[in-house]
Amino acid sequence: MMTIKQSCKSMPELTQITDFGRLFANDTPLFDTRAPTEFAQGAFLHTYSLPLMSDKERELVGTCYKNKGQDEAILLGHELVQGDIKAQRIRKWLEFIEKYPNGALYCFRGGLRSQITQQWIFEASGIDYPRIKGGYKALRRFLIDETDRIMGQVTPIVIGGQTGCGKTLLLDKLKNKIDLEGLANHRGSAFGNTTTPQPTQINFENALAIQLIKQQNQTLLAFEDEGSNVGRVHIPQCVQAKTSTVELVLLEATVEERLKISMDAYVINLCADFIAKNNEKGVDNFANYWLKSLEKIQKRLGLERYQSMLNLLNNALSLYKEQGDSTGFHPVVEELLVGYYDPMYNYQIQKKMDRVVFKGSSDEVLSYLNDKSIY
Repeated sequence: MMTIKQSCKSMPELTQITDFGRLFANDTPLFDTRAPTEFAQGAFLHTYSLPLMSDKERELVGTCYKNKGQDEAILLGHELVQGDIKAQRIRKWLEFIEKYPNGALYCFRGGLRSQITQQWIFEASGIDYPRIKGGYKALRRFLIDETDRIMGQVTPIVIGGQTGCGKTLLLDKLKNKIDLEGLANHRGSAFGNTTTPQPTQINFENALAIQLIKQQNQTLLAFEDEGSNVGRVHIPQCVQAKTSTVELVLLEATVEERLKISMDAYVINLCADFIAKNNEKGVDNFANYWLKSLEKIQKRLGLERYQSMLNLLNNALSLYKEQGDSTGFHPVVEELLVGYYDPMYNYQIQKKMDRVVFKGSSDEVLSYLNDKSIY
């Protein structure tokens, strides 16, 4: 019986893709033939998990490879993926190809798994569906290198301002921007979690690189002022280094405006999101979010201040649960903004005043940025 390895060698040369920039710039749909656990650790936007082998099958083949070598491992893989299992997987691949005829496939290094998948697709349908040369590893290396290269050639302009002043809302109105908090799915503070998990570090970096590729022809790009991390994901050093030295625009807002923006983001809209995702448990999950977030800053607040804030929060939560009234959160949010975040902001901004080139309201900042061709 011809082994998979021999069969691959006997096949005609099928198409490989090497123009990675075009793939990402055009949001080309890709399917990933790696095992599900590999996909979960890191993948790309517009990529779907359609594995050649399950996690268990991959584990068995890997063990066989270590103990008996490549030929025996390939033979075992052939035995594990045959008959109905093989037919089901080919059917899923062909369904994907029918939906995305201009896509491509890959495995980890562009080796046997993607070659076998490509071969089986060709044998079943006559379709030469392209695979990525070098696979996931080559794509990942390309994105890392592109992040470094593009950050070296663009000129960022950074938008700063007090907590709750509406930096994200302003950034949303701009086309030429990189939304780090959006990519990280986090608002960048102890209260920054959303109702869905953050991406893995790898997925965050991949998504950031793809956004940079799409914006690389822009001379100026707007970024929000961030530290080294957004939640638990780390901002690449080349991005940190560039954004920490360039011009800084400060968005200004009154306490009343900041309170309104923060109430909308962290109370009204967030609770609605929890309810939409969790139904009956939504309000309880919203309460847990607030209690856990406040606990994160307990040491910074000090025991007495923390206990006072906790009492205010518990009163706000009780009022909300009993009457659906969110006004109890006003003193909580105002104390966090003015009493907790403002002193930290005032301390940090003093170190950056030599970079500040403009201050103003949302409309004034938008006008300033438009004059600099950041739309």
